[in-house]
Amino acid sequence: MNTNYKKNSLSLIGAVALGTGVMIGAGIFALLGQVAELSGNLFPLAFIAGAIISGFSAYGYIKMSNAFPSSGGIAMYLVKAYGKGTVAASGALLMAFSMIINESLVARTFGSYTLQLFNVGNNSVWVPILGVILIVGAFLINISGNEIIGKSSLIMAIIKIGGIAIFAIGALWAAGFSFQDAFSLSNSTNYATTDYLGALALSILAYKGFTTITNSGGEIVNPKKNVGWAIIISLSICTVIYLLVAFAVSSNLTISEIVAAKDYSLAEASKPAFGKYGLWFTVGIAIVATISGIIASIFAVSRMTAMLTKMKLIPHKHFGMPGNIQKHMLVYVAVIAIVLTIFFDLSRIASLGAIFYLVMDIGIQWGILRNLRKEVKANSAIIITAILLDVIVLSAFLWIKASTDITVIIVALVGITLIILGERWFLTANKNNKDSA
Repeated sequence: MNTNYKKNSLSLIGAVALGTGVMIGAGIFALLGQVAELSGNLFPLAFIAGAIISGFSAYGYIKMSNAFPSSGGIAMYLVKAYGKGTVAASGALLMAFSMIINESLVARTFGSYTLQLFNVGNNSVWVPILGVILIVGAFLINISGNEIIGKSSLIMAIIKIGGIAIFAIGALWAAGFSFQDAFSLSNSTNYATTDYLGALALSILAYKGFTTITNSGGEIVNPKKNVGWAIIISLSICTVIYLLVAFAVSSNLTISEIVAAKDYSLAEASKPAFGKYGLWFTVGIAIVATISGIIASIFAVSRMTAMLTKMKLIPHKHFGMPGNIQKHMLVYVAVIAIVLTIFFDLSRIASLGAIFYLVMDIGIQWGILRNLRKEVKANSAIIITAILLDVIVLSAFLWIKASTDITVIIVALVGITLIILGERWFLTANKNNKDSA
């Protein structure tokens, strides 16, 4: 990919392709089954609610991008809100790790769907192996500076969105779908309120890719207008696609079947509707979506962490590697994603990503409310609503994980603690070195 960023080099359509490209990949292929597991027959509604909550959060990002359009994105917003200190650096790293976690989620999704072509069980060791191969391939493409991949993001976004729409509409038609049946509560199973809220945490994770658009504020044409429009259009497109797919899957599979195939539910749903040809088509779209998504994500994270390094907010070691800082960051990002892909399953990866993202988002919204509300001309009621919704969903999700998989909470708490303490130590040491110089 081209690493030279020029003002006015990215159109509104290009920015929308960027946002949808990151969202539509792990978002629907990896998370649909997990959302259904927590919310039963009402799981399509979880994606509507997730879109609404993401919309409240997006308001703050749009206001920030209008006031401070830059390629710094979230990291720059945090610095504007809290100054160059531990809070800003820790929040930026939480976002970076959330994106890396998402890469391992995409990688394992790639493995799960690819194996459906060979009728291999999802517990196969080939799932992480294929995931690692994908990450290595994405790393090599990024490290080589392949401009073709950068220029083809719009084409791949069209293929993904068009392909998924064809699958969804075809599956709905084959199943004789009706909205009356889809929204009927008579067939729904009763779930605890915390389960429904936990499903929202995962559905929100499916939309968080809109935040990558803020990292291109310095390149988008008329950024004060188009960054916001790109976010709104991307969220709207993804909401429609997610709903189509959710209804298509629920029309062809029972909840127990969706849960049993939760790591590859779209592929499973294509079988009764289209047979083996539908399976090949769906898996093909999943492969395109995951490959393009992880290439874009690795590039975005390396860019973000390289900027943090230049701002002297995170440490950096060359370890004898040639090239610039961003290429070094590509190595670090790929290594961390590979480790997560090997040692964590899809459910745990998604849970960690949701926790890190929600914590970071609460920090962004609080920073706007407390320190930047007047400067960016933000409506306090909307920002407060975004914070409250995040807190409610995060609390419910933590409650669920405390009773079902405490390891996820322990790993998340240890990770957040290490990030905060590490940043505090690094920034203090840096300050002392400057003072003694």
